[in-house]
Amino acid sequence: MKALRLTLGGLLFVSGVIFTLIPGSILLVLGGLVLLSYDWPRARSALTFTQNKMRISARRIDKFFLARKYR
Repeated sequence: MKALRLTLGGLLFVSGVIFTLIPGSILLVLGGLVLLSYDWPRARSALTFTQNKMRISARRIDKFFLARKYR
C-alpha cells in the first residue's frame, strides 16, 4: 500500500508541475502532496505551506472582486 501511495503521489505531483499552464493543475499538485505527506514529513510541510498560500491568495481575490462589485 505504501509503494502504491508513493507512486501515485509522485505521479500526481510531477504531472501537476508539468501542466502548470493548464488551469486546475494545482489540484494535481495538491493531490500528490496529500498522498506523499502520509510518508514524508517534508511533503507534509510543503502541503501546509501550499495550503496557507492558497488561503491567502483566495482572500486577496475575494477582496478584489468585492471591491470591484460595489463600485
